Amino acid sequence: MRTLPVLVYDGDCGFCTASVRMLERRVRPRCVSVARQRADLRALGVDGDRARHEVLWVTPAGRIYGGSDAVAKLLLSAGGAWRLLGAALLVPVARNAAHVLYRLVADNRSRLPGRTEACSVAEPRRT
Repeated sequence: MRTLPVLVYDGDCGFCTASVRMLERRVRPRCVSVARQRADLRALGVDGDRARHEVLWVTPAGRIYGGSDAVAKLLLSAGGAWRLLGAALLVPVARNAAHVLYRLVADNRSRLPGRTEACSVAEPRRT
């Protein structure tokens, strides 16, 4: 059984990859980061469509969190002040705002610095 959560992100997207690398350096979450293109999604219990749509946080027990909830879990895992920010993102009002902001960024990542052609290939899925 895995002992660390797994962060699944879009490794073809330069913006996503740069964001994960920055989080690894500055926030230092306690997880294993893996591009969805290299992940064994079936073993993680992750639906491929969902992995194309949003970043995912998969706990060792197999619970899956997506989008802004995944970001909140990542921050919680880092501890310190990051833990407080992660907890704040799970409070109902902040959670709704974080979800809207996450979708805005995710749906427009093809327009953001670090983008690649792969960022604009996937059609955004509305939730």
